[in-house]
Amino acid sequence: MKKSLRHLQPAGEAIFKDRFTTKANELLMPWNGGITGDIGLVGIPLSKPSISHSGASLAPGAIRSALQSYTTYSGEEGLNLTDRIIDYGDIYMDPTDIIGNHQRIFEGLQDVFQTNAVNNWLLLGGDHSISYSAIKAYAQHQTVGVIQFDAHHDLRNVEDGGPTNGTPFRRLLDDQVIEGENLVQIGIRDFTNARAYHDFAKKHGVTVYTMADLETRTVKSIAEQEILKLAEKVDAIYLSVDMDVLDQAFAPGCPAIGPGGMDSKSLLDSITLAASHQKVTAMDIVEIDPTIDFRNMTSRVAAYVLLSFMKGMRRGR
Repeated sequence: MKKSLRHLQPAGEAIFKDRFTTKANELLMPWNGGITGDIGLVGIPLSKPSISHSGASLAPGAIRSALQSYTTYSGEEGLNLTDRIIDYGDIYMDPTDIIGNHQRIFEGLQDVFQTNAVNNWLLLGGDHSISYSAIKAYAQHQTVGVIQFDAHHDLRNVEDGGPTNGTPFRRLLDDQVIEGENLVQIGIRDFTNARAYHDFAKKHGVTVYTMADLETRTVKSIAEQEILKLAEKVDAIYLSVDMDVLDQAFAPGCPAIGPGGMDSKSLLDSITLAASHQKVTAMDIVEIDPTIDFRNMTSRVAAYVLLSFMKGMRRGR
């Protein structure tokens, strides 16, 4: 007869549980082919195309884990987040085939989007190169506008290094996946970009807000204005959140940290505001390297960004 062992629980489950508290990670439900929900989540663990050293392939797992740090209750709104997050898992990434990986992201997300199980999507990178394939898949049957929170234009040419994390929006414009007038960049930072790419953005009608612009206007007011403009021209709006838009004090786990960036509260408020609009239906979070993070600070901000998106959905729809 097998003897029971006192006080032991399965590995990873011997944690404190408050009967009145639901942790945010409990909202995640694995995709089983038959369930529907409010939000779909996909991990895209790619960092090989990064210009600088990056362990961003580990970020999807780190962000999911960081959800354990938060509850589902918004005291500011006086509500519990109950939206079910259908977790489709992670797209397979080949160790060396960068071009193939971008194609796998495109094809994998095509399949995911066609399940029609949810109406809103959260994509966890990975470096910023994943946004090219993700937005391309999202724009297959609709016109898409993009609000990009970023310190960099990510409009580098592809001749000097191929499709890197510095090229996704150049490729989207060159391939006519999106129109320049439907791309808005917020948080572009000094001494972080080349003159040629600033000129390229202007030439193609991209709307650019630098950190200097944010000294006279709030990020939230800019996001609200640009979303209303985009909503008149496109079918759906996609948020692309490069975590290095934040000052290095708020996001030490980004490969390209630097001073002079945005504070986390400004970003979170903007995401909540944006997600309250019915045409904002997808968001990616990119450029976190958990191997260089400090006490998971950056992954925790990313998890909070995810929750802010959900709070905005509940507020406005």
